[in-house]
Amino acid sequence: MDQQWFARPKRKGYITLVSVLVASAVALSVGVSLILWGTGFTKTSLSLKQSHQAKALADACAEEALQQIQDSGSFTGSATIPLGQGSCSYTVTDLGAQNRLLIASGTVGAAVRRIQISIDQVSPTVNVTSWQEVVSF
Repeated sequence: MDQQWFARPKRKGYITLVSVLVASAVALSVGVSLILWGTGFTKTSLSLKQSHQAKALADACAEEALQQIQDSGSFTGSATIPLGQGSCSYTVTDLGAQNRLLIASGTVGAAVRRIQISIDQVSPTVNVTSWQEVVSF
């Protein structure tokens, strides 16, 4: 019998090439994941910072409104105050007798924080009966 041997072309390096391609794909996936994670972390940090600043602004406006009430027991009204990176606003409503409702909000970027304060006495001193953060007015 006559057997013919066909020479196979030598394929040196194919396994190495495929291994390098797979390793590169894995490394690229890990790199992209880390970049996306870092971007998300940065956005979360910024939102948290703005939220804290908005809360501080809401507190500042509430304190300003309380000072207005202390200075003039009959004070009612509203104001908006630009402060730093954001602004705050407050409204004081007379509920009868010495009762007042004070609402204040602070805004920085997309972050908004709101405070509602109940007052049952304005003279001789302002008496706050409730100070709480609320989702909406």
